[in-house]
Amino acid sequence: MGSVVARNRVSVSGVPGGRPLVFSHGFGCDQTLWRLVAPCFADDHRVVLFDHVGSGQSDLSAYDPDKYGSLAGYANDVVEICQELGLSDVVFVGHSVSAMIGVLAYHRAPELFGALVMVGPSPRYVDDVGYVGGFSRADIADLLDALDSNHLGWSAQMAPVIMGNPDRPELAAELTNSFCRTAPDIARQFARVTFLSDNRADLQGIEVPTLVLQCSEDPIAPSPVGEYVHRQIPGSELVRLRATGHVPQLSAPEETTAAIRAFLTP
Repeated sequence: MGSVVARNRVSVSGVPGGRPLVFSHGFGCDQTLWRLVAPCFADDHRVVLFDHVGSGQSDLSAYDPDKYGSLAGYANDVVEICQELGLSDVVFVGHSVSAMIGVLAYHRAPELFGALVMVGPSPRYVDDVGYVGGFSRADIADLLDALDSNHLGWSAQMAPVIMGNPDRPELAAELTNSFCRTAPDIARQFARVTFLSDNRADLQGIEVPTLVLQCSEDPIAPSPVGEYVHRQIPGSELVRLRATGHVPQLSAPEETTAAIRAFLTP
């Protein structure tokens, strides 16, 4: 277990016999962004947090550009974490790109998972015929070029946009600092893997209860995206949060926690 735990800086808390909740962070972030939500479930769940390799305090020596050249590499890590901890009936809570990482992990090992919670999911960021992703190809090209040329400048510019809530600048500052802690070369590759992905077909065949949390005025995953995800997963539940921006676990932790709790409550 030690190697997997160290590689992804896995942290386990809560009730040993409780139903496991595995929280997974998005691009440029780490597990600390769940700090206002995850502890709220510790009284009756087993709470698992981790950092994707290349993020936070993960083992940077474990970063393999080939393995992490697609979201499948990250999904494989999720499966390994669950297997190493002996988890079953897992509730996987994925933010942003991690929502799709959770979908891929489910398809690889469906026996491990009992439910999916997608916070601001997007299966494809680029618009397509009959599909609104929120970005044109030129938009994404410009975003990636800016990240290539000036990682710190890009972080300072994009974090406030992604966070929203301009009346609370401390939130954007925290996200900026998180982006800046990621090694630039890893951030560049993860950005490409994230923003150029197309996981629409992977939404088929999900047979566990699924919650889609859609933020208001989300600049990364606008409302049509959440509605698309909801339509593609039969029986899924779509909850539109009052929270604005793309990081409700920081900007509206109480509302985010309440929505997850309501979904898990019979």
